[in-house]
Amino acid sequence: MAQKCVHKGCGKVYTDSEEVCIYHPGPPIFHEGQKGWKCCKPRVLTFDEFLEIPPCTEGKHSSTDFPPEIEKKAAENTDSASATLAATLEKAAATAPTRAPIAPQPAPTATPPPPESEDDEPSLEIPHGKVCRRKGCNAAYEKNQARSDEEKCVHHPGAPIFHEGSKGYTCCKRRVLEFDQFMKIEGCKTSPRHLFIGSGQQKGKAATANASAAGNGEEVLETVRHDFYQTPSTVIASFFLKKIDKDKSAVKFESQGIALDLLTSDAQPKRYRTTIPLFASIDMEKSTYKILGTKLEVSLSKAGGTSWPVLRSDERLTGEILQIGQAGRV
Repeated sequence: MAQKCVHKGCGKVYTDSEEVCIYHPGPPIFHEGQKGWKCCKPRVLTFDEFLEIPPCTEGKHSSTDFPPEIEKKAAENTDSASATLAATLEKAAATAPTRAPIAPQPAPTATPPPPESEDDEPSLEIPHGKVCRRKGCNAAYEKNQARSDEEKCVHHPGAPIFHEGSKGYTCCKRRVLEFDQFMKIEGCKTSPRHLFIGSGQQKGKAATANASAAGNGEEVLETVRHDFYQTPSTVIASFFLKKIDKDKSAVKFESQGIALDLLTSDAQPKRYRTTIPLFASIDMEKSTYKILGTKLEVSLSKAGGTSWPVLRSDERLTGEILQIGQAGRV
């Protein structure tokens, strides 16, 4: 009977239990903007690059990572932990101080993610076993596979979100705590065909960026990891980038944005230049920033008293209620 391998980095459907499986035995690592696997050395910045890291270990396919009795025990522990967490949250809600409601403000319209090619370029060959590029799909291409509009690619069109311990996608509301659960979140959109290689434009874009970096000696970063928490009057946001050169970097506050030009002091400097559109207006005179060894930290003084559900105005609103106060460890 055909089964799907649960090993990280494999995910293939197999019928022969002796077939060679290439996978990642270690857990994923997300640290200060870098992404990778504990079992091997490659570290990348974007989630799409993380998914492209080749598996490092050979073994046998498996439909379960643990024996049944261990799985059952783990499930019981999970249920117990969930019940304890629910009781704690219920108690905290009952004892939380009340305050006057704040008049709601209209939320800014979220900017949709950049359009993705809807089909593979017919002139490009699709390698056997190539996994669909769309997030959450995981379908693998079979050599000489006939293509049609009945493939039904179920995926996530939005970007992944890792915020204060929770994980999910901007396109739907579900949030989980564990990375394995995040990888199993079912897609929320269905497209007629899978997208295995696209039009090849991403490779061209990467080549242009590399050529630019080689020409001026800088590595241009398209994104860095960011996080934030808030108080009733202030939003504190962190942009994680090591060795920022204080003398050659600039931070400019705008009425509803931050202009960043961050340059590192590495042998081959990294540059992150962008303008962050903020969820709401800020008081530019009262907003401050400081450059630390591993990040830029900005303190944004709210022009109004509303709570910010997201940091950026182009992030999709999920309907979640975020706690005001400093985030703790998870």
